[in-house]
Amino acid sequence: MTKQECQSGLGSNGQFFIKSRFAVCTGQLFHQTWKLNKKPIGESSFITLAVGTIAKGSRQMHVQYYFTDFQAMGGTGTARFMIAPDATVPQKWPATAQTSQGGSIPGARSFDTLAATGTTTFEHTVTVASGQGDKPDDTVFAVYQPTVKLTYPPGWDSKGTDTVNLFLLAPRWDKAAYVSRGDGAAVFSDTVDLPYSSKTGASEKAVAEHIRDAFTKPGATFPKNAHKNVPGADVKHPLNRLYHDAKRRAANRSEAIKVCKKQWGPGYPQGGKNECDEYPFAVTYQGSAQALYDSTAPKDNFSARPLPKADNGAAGTILAGFLTKNRIIDGKNDGFTVSIN
Repeated sequence: MTKQECQSGLGSNGQFFIKSRFAVCTGQLFHQTWKLNKKPIGESSFITLAVGTIAKGSRQMHVQYYFTDFQAMGGTGTARFMIAPDATVPQKWPATAQTSQGGSIPGARSFDTLAATGTTTFEHTVTVASGQGDKPDDTVFAVYQPTVKLTYPPGWDSKGTDTVNLFLLAPRWDKAAYVSRGDGAAVFSDTVDLPYSSKTGASEKAVAEHIRDAFTKPGATFPKNAHKNVPGADVKHPLNRLYHDAKRRAANRSEAIKVCKKQWGPGYPQGGKNECDEYPFAVTYQGSAQALYDSTAPKDNFSARPLPKADNGAAGTILAGFLTKNRIIDGKNDGFTVSIN
């Protein structure tokens, strides 16, 4: 991700931008009003960006910092206004996992010194070796905290020192063999979106229409449930991948097929032309059998219907590719959403 992409993604007020599970950024506009005897006589500002990227198949998180867009007008104390970046990893799960950090975080420099270069950059890296994570996928979750410390010069009406935390980055390391081979890799564990198309000619069109009905017209779907509210439409209610429990995945499919047989009769496949499609997907914890495994989950909170085998197969291929490409792993600590266009 470039500096320009980050700034465009953040817009005027954003604090966090996700380009992909391998490229995210955070940033902030810092504005100073310079006062003497409680009277404003000048202003200054600058922008700090922290762009996090992870190369495909790498266990190293790379963060490129930018201090840029320096502006000053009127009377200011910018010559002695000190700016000091920092970055920490305040939390890890498991806490015993060790990080290896590289790059260089410079010490405090004045506003004027930084402004003279136009844009100042530096990089910081964090790596976690495999073999330190939680089973079954050797996962290590972490919080990465970029920080900027501002020290104002004496003689001005100011608060002296101000420490500002930018938005957190959330790297994760894993060695899940079902998303890649070898020594595993890192990813940002942010919720990402699986896009399906309902447009004419889309290979997954019928499945996309089914999911859209489940989102927008749940009362028209089967099984009947007056309170049906399927997850996956927004980040507050994500879907979670189910991989390791093959028995539960089979149960998800079985519960959906029961509905297809009940509503459309045992001949719904029409000699193999149709398949019973279910949403939420059978490969998620929110699938059709969720209530059988989780006593707190609502019953019949899914939709099943016969659809053309070709559409169902195409949608399944898209889903499988999405899960692998984005390193979506088993469990409630990783999630994704679905959108229909």
